[in-house]
Amino acid sequence: MTRIDNDSAWSTSEWLKIYYFTRFAFSAAWVAVALGLAKNNPPLAAIMLVGYPAWDAIANFVDAQRSGGITRNRSQLLNFVVSIVTAIAVAVALSDGMASVLLVFGIWAGFAGIFQLATAVGRWKSYGAQWAMILSGAQSALAGIFMVKIAYGPTPVGIADIAPYAAFGAFYFLVSAIWLTVSEARRGASRAAH
Repeated sequence: MTRIDNDSAWSTSEWLKIYYFTRFAFSAAWVAVALGLAKNNPPLAAIMLVGYPAWDAIANFVDAQRSGGITRNRSQLLNFVVSIVTAIAVAVALSDGMASVLLVFGIWAGFAGIFQLATAVGRWKSYGAQWAMILSGAQSALAGIFMVKIAYGPTPVGIADIAPYAAFGAFYFLVSAIWLTVSEARRGASRAAH
């Protein structure tokens, strides 16, 4: 690997840490507002429910651009497209009720999880520390199945039923950011020792 390649890998690794910490902060804040304010405030809940997949679309697009371009990151391109479609579908589903919104979220979580898993597997060789993102993708797909199952169940649903999905996402992004930070520190210490 040349110095330029090393610098490029370092730059992308630094970007991934910033990206993962930012995704954690957004998701954690979203969960706090969802459980603290939005569950009893339908207009705020509606904005947040449309905003969550819209944010995911923007985040995937920016990350793909910073990581070699959107055409080189097909799984993120697909995640971007699915998230945009989901934001629109949630806006439409809101008029039908929260059961329809939860159904849309469930379908989206399934697809987003598969695409996130594919992105993490693709990054494993270059950056390592992707096991948490792989787990997150798998968990997202399973959460999607669960949301679809409860969407039209006997119990009324609301934004609080989506908050655990976002909370798990926040957790996995935080673990990934910390793991990358620790892995880089170890590699730096190893290089310094030699």
